Amino acid sequence: MKTKNKIPMRQCTGCREMKSKKEMIRVLKTAENEIVLDTTGRKNGRGAYLCFSRECLEKAVKSRGLERSLKSPIPEEVYENLKKEFDAIEK
Repeated sequence: MKTKNKIPMRQCTGCREMKSKKEMIRVLKTAENEIVLDTTGRKNGRGAYLCFSRECLEKAVKSRGLERSLKSPIPEEVYENLKKEFDAIEK
């Protein structure tokens, strides 16, 4: 008999729901303190996860969920870049 594979679960920093890793997008803080979207989920650095919705990004900005998860203050221009990248992914 084959056992079921374990599905990696992550919590969204916006809506705080647990979902599978593949249903979410990773926001990454690199070693150079640069904050980028990691669409592959494999880059090195500290990661925080968000659902594929702009609502969750806005909730994470409002509640400072990304700042807590990445353990560093995030400048406003980084949030603007993340919103632009989210718009490109949603289309």
